[in-house]
Amino acid sequence: MIEDMETIDEFLARRSADVEEAVRKAAAAEIMPRFRQLAAHEIDQKNGPHDLVTDADRNAELYLTDALGGLLPGSVVVGEEAVHANPATYEAIRGDAFVWIVDPVDGTRQFVHGDDGFCTLVALARHGVVLASWTYAPALDRLATAVRGGGAFLDGQRLFAGPPTPGRDLEVATSHPDYTTDEQKRSLLGLWTDGVAPRPCGSAGLEYLAVARGELDATAFSWEAAWDHAAGLLLVEEAGGAHLTLGGEPFRITGGNSLPFTAARDAATARRVRELLTGGGAESPGGLPA
Repeated sequence: MIEDMETIDEFLARRSADVEEAVRKAAAAEIMPRFRQLAAHEIDQKNGPHDLVTDADRNAELYLTDALGGLLPGSVVVGEEAVHANPATYEAIRGDAFVWIVDPVDGTRQFVHGDDGFCTLVALARHGVVLASWTYAPALDRLATAVRGGGAFLDGQRLFAGPPTPGRDLEVATSHPDYTTDEQKRSLLGLWTDGVAPRPCGSAGLEYLAVARGELDATAFSWEAAWDHAAGLLLVEEAGGAHLTLGGEPFRITGGNSLPFTAARDAATARRVRELLTGGGAESPGGLPA
């Protein structure tokens, strides 16, 4: 538990390095030894051919669940694989406890195919507010961190997203069609217009990092799972960016958002992308991806 009279900022100042160490060790022990070495029996489908899980996902999440819970006794870990096994676990995000939100391998398809575009995502939240995040790309050995009110950093260097280059098409990473309803597809069609260059997204965590670095102008995502978004949205915010749902409000990790939603390099770009999405179709209720 956070020590008597200690604030969350003080806890993070004291233990952030320990979280980083846990993330790196989980990747070194459970993910990287399997990278480009996966056997067929180590890969399963959850809800279809585009929703894969591997022994690396499962074992890295178990490692992080033990390590993170030990750093902050009384906290709860909400991990992608634990929620798949028991959906009720997700409700902890809406509770009173500090919650570690974990995606052990974000970009499992890329991982399975031997592509280095995957990462491990960890966020610490309470009452639906993301307080800190860690985005680690182990195959690239790059670590991005953010603390609410304290900035976003990549390998120790401060991140500033900045506005898009005037006169250049906006590059927007969009959801895979498998994760969109018909209404959401109509909304996303609004991006197929002059001045915008939409493309399919890869690892959500790395797309958020690209926005925070000013390498990608915006995202347009149609699913709500907090493990995919919590870490990256804080990175984008702390780098000077913004996020908006189809309904015009910031995305809430507790759910109930109007989808699709966008995260962008600056507030003006977020508003522009949201307007294009609104023009493309009607609002649709949120929900976890299949």
